[in-house]
Amino acid sequence: MKSFLKLRCNDLTFNLCAALLFTFALNGVFLLRAWQTFPYVGLQDYFFAASIPLVLFCAFLLIFNLFALPWVRKPLLTLLILFSAAANYFMYSFGTVIDTNMIQNVFETDIQEATSLFSTRYLIWLTLLGLLPVAVMWRVKIESSRPWWASIIWRSVSSLAAILLILMMAALFYKDYASMVRNNKGLVKMITPANVASGIGHYTHDRWFAGSQQLVKIGLDARKGPIVSAEKKKTLVVFVLGETARAENFSLGGYPRETNPKLKGDNVIYYKNATSCGTETAISVPCMFSNMPRTQYDAGLARHQEGLLDIMAHAGVNVLWRENDGGCKGACDRIPHTDMTKWQVNELCKNDFCLDDVLLHRLNNYIDGIKDDSIIVLHQMGSHGPAYYQRYPAAMRQFTPTCDSNQIQDCDRQALINTYDNSILYTDSMLDSTITLLKSYSSKFNVAMVYLSDHGESLGERGMYLHGAPYLFAPQQQTHIPFLLWLSPDYESAFSINSSCLQQQAESQPVSQDNIFHTLLGMLNVQTNEYQQNLDMLQGCRKSA
Repeated sequence: MKSFLKLRCNDLTFNLCAALLFTFALNGVFLLRAWQTFPYVGLQDYFFAASIPLVLFCAFLLIFNLFALPWVRKPLLTLLILFSAAANYFMYSFGTVIDTNMIQNVFETDIQEATSLFSTRYLIWLTLLGLLPVAVMWRVKIESSRPWWASIIWRSVSSLAAILLILMMAALFYKDYASMVRNNKGLVKMITPANVASGIGHYTHDRWFAGSQQLVKIGLDARKGPIVSAEKKKTLVVFVLGETARAENFSLGGYPRETNPKLKGDNVIYYKNATSCGTETAISVPCMFSNMPRTQYDAGLARHQEGLLDIMAHAGVNVLWRENDGGCKGACDRIPHTDMTKWQVNELCKNDFCLDDVLLHRLNNYIDGIKDDSIIVLHQMGSHGPAYYQRYPAAMRQFTPTCDSNQIQDCDRQALINTYDNSILYTDSMLDSTITLLKSYSSKFNVAMVYLSDHGESLGERGMYLHGAPYLFAPQQQTHIPFLLWLSPDYESAFSINSSCLQQQAESQPVSQDNIFHTLLGMLNVQTNEYQQNLDMLQGCRKSA
């Protein structure tokens, strides 16, 4: 029994077994996706399909022969196996693409978001593909009956054979490989642990080794303009930053199911063609608050450069950020902010999750004390998945049956849609409550509200769930976002806004999160060289423009 539990092999056999494990078990998802990309119309396709695992096996063997050295190989392989098993689960279950942005999401997520992804299936998957192979590996005793120089020779011979096989496959199937990679750009990002290692490497470099991290100040010339300076009433703008809401499911934009019954009666201006800066919170939020457009956005610079709210503060505007979604990703680091989940409001919070109405909890008390022009940011939990059923109260469970599980890929599709739509229905209610609150202060302030989501969401289209796909080939469900304005009559009058003009523009004018920085500066009449008039969505409809 003791000899059975203590397995033995030489180092070359160990590397061969490790290469087999990574090729067929830990890259099973990649192989399945790769084999699905060609039509099998002739023998060439079948031979090409067979070459893919062979090339993968040879590549792993070569790598392990070079780096899986005594005292290093088992700890190294332990990490690689566990990371690969976890990555495979999310790729298989949700169609997740593992890249630098996704690794950033992992490092910058919070406990409540992370725990919503845990499930019995995930633990079983991690046990079978991760913990069990690791346990077996640590029971293996690596011996060698050959001299050290003979082991080096055998490693060298096997490595040379692997290189020759890779070159042979490249010569025979170069066009096939080139076509497969060119036409399926996300496929290479499914090879584990290369995707995880690459993502961690790039994230680590960008986060901690990308040069000077000294704070770059911008907009120091910011000041209040003549409109707010001359107004007797102060201006109050509430910016509701949504989470994971996709425009496709907003009835304001033409969705046949009524998911915005309250906003429909609030005379809001809804932009039907709005896009996000990224497909994940960690990119979209700092991007929209920066002075950089999406095509020129530099995440490394944004991390140590002031943004929109800093400029507001420079101009003397009162600023507050209220949080219900795990952090502002740097956008509120230097201004007053509060995490509403820490308030533990009993009727709205449970198990570290809070419904979005918590953002309005005692907000009237704060507004009562405001004596200056102000902007308040409310960062929603919104429709954050996969536990959509936890994002709304029982009273909002209007569309049934629902998917009351975080294993959304196993739910009936209509039940999944119903659950997601209920979360949008709740957002509609919360936004309506925000507008109602603002109306109650219309005698004290010129009030306005802006709402948009940070990114969209996939609900099973093309086998993809959740969000975070690389922007280059992200489906529109992840980039097409709801975006709306509500302006009080007094605000329109004070700022000379032609609401009919705005409604007409909103029907056809493309907008994006690039507009947020400049539009909010314009809405509070903050003057600075950072402001670009052509990106202010309201500028073309100001009567004096």
